[in-house]
Amino acid sequence: MEPIVDPLLEKYAEEHSSEVSELLDRLERETLATMKSPQMLSGRAEGQFLRLLAKSIAAKRVLEVGTFTGYSALMMASALPRDGELVTLEIDPAAETVARRYFRESEHGSKIRLLMGPALETLATLAPPFDLAFVDADKQAYPRYYDRVLELLRPGGLLAVDNVLWSGRVLDPRDEETRAIHELNERVRRDLRVEHVLLTVRDGVLLVRKRD
Repeated sequence: MEPIVDPLLEKYAEEHSSEVSELLDRLERETLATMKSPQMLSGRAEGQFLRLLAKSIAAKRVLEVGTFTGYSALMMASALPRDGELVTLEIDPAAETVARRYFRESEHGSKIRLLMGPALETLATLAPPFDLAFVDADKQAYPRYYDRVLELLRPGGLLAVDNVLWSGRVLDPRDEETRAIHELNERVRRDLRVEHVLLTVRDGVLLVRKRD
């Protein structure tokens, strides 16, 4: 899948975002070198964006749908207080192995609860409220993730959804994944329960605030 943002501009943006820890640098290098779909890594710029979102609303409880190797989870967990909690959902055992190793090594790992299994099934078992949610998982399930995650968010809570431009394919949705992403974008646009903005960050981030 072709990137929307020029790789040189992407690199420039990362270089002009806050530094990350040596641990996250190692995690990024390992992910890029060993994982089957390394482009799924959130990366420094988007990771800092999520971290700042968590800080800006003084989040104590965060939900993530799609852990992958744990980069974004560690970023957001670093913004939480000592008694904060980040619940993250994953289905791939290979990604789980890497993520759990880095969670154990991180000073923020104790705030993270990684749950394995189909995300929709796990979401049904969780109780509100969450202050912030980040969705970056199976694209065909995006509309269903949105419905459930919005139920779990507190009034005034924020939801960020990744890959909502899908390399520009949303302009002409022809396959199931792209149609599902477009359906989500249209659903949010019509949803009077929220206010929202679709940002051209990396592959598109849809930022949604649940109305008070």
